[in-house]
Amino acid sequence: MGIFGKGKSREEKAAKIAEQVASGKGFYGRITRATLGGEDYARIQQSMGAYNSGVNVQQLLAMGVPTLPAVVVSISDTGRLVNFDPVVDLVLQLTGAPADPFTLQTIVSKLRIPRDGDQVLLIADPANPGGYLYAGDGVTA
Repeated sequence: MGIFGKGKSREEKAAKIAEQVASGKGFYGRITRATLGGEDYARIQQSMGAYNSGVNVQQLLAMGVPTLPAVVVSISDTGRLVNFDPVVDLVLQLTGAPADPFTLQTIVSKLRIPRDGDQVLLIADPANPGGYLYAGDGVTA
């Protein structure tokens, strides 16, 4: 608690710093962008985007947004980790749709990495019409 009232929580402060780093704005963002090369900074931005999409999926699921089933055609590792969970490239085919397979880069739980042929759930991305967000395998722990 601050002198003049309630201060921000640690989570709020950490989220603000992470947003500054990802956007390249503010003190932390400018320092990060200045000390890293363009390629490494782009990796940080991609990882933050993957993390934020996971948070968005949890919020959408809590609101009751419908999910779409898809089958994993193939999976490949990007070599990046977010909170010790791997960021992967999934090639997916919507179940019951004649559309071509598409690629989705997302974070998956290291305890539940999907394999070729597994069924997973997707959510239509409200921020990207025609895009999808990975919603897991549909099994609750």
